[in-house]
Amino acid sequence: MSGAISVLASGMPRVFAWPLALLVTGYGVFLARSAARRPSRQLVWPQDGPITLDGDALADVDLQWRGPLAFLCWRGADNRSRRLSWWPDTLPAGPRRELRLAAMQRSPARPARSMAT
Repeated sequence: MSGAISVLASGMPRVFAWPLALLVTGYGVFLARSAARRPSRQLVWPQDGPITLDGDALADVDLQWRGPLAFLCWRGADNRSRRLSWWPDTLPAGPRRELRLAAMQRSPARPARSMAT
């Protein structure tokens, strides 16, 4: 919607702006519908045992946080690197907190820093 408004608010001649605004709106609806049709994924992060995504065990799992954003990197059964990301609109505060706590329980404690002598 904001793309169409931006096109109409620009200095583009109206004869080109209106068809482009309609095209941008249609493409936005297409993207929203295709995202809504995607199946949801099930991540299981137990205290003991393998971490699984949709029933498949994950190897070399790395969960990184950048503010409210979560990024999960892992290697699949075919040894290819994979990545998932969660934004605040796709992962509400409760499950986001649960994921953060589960990841903290499995990560090893950081070694103590050595002091220079």
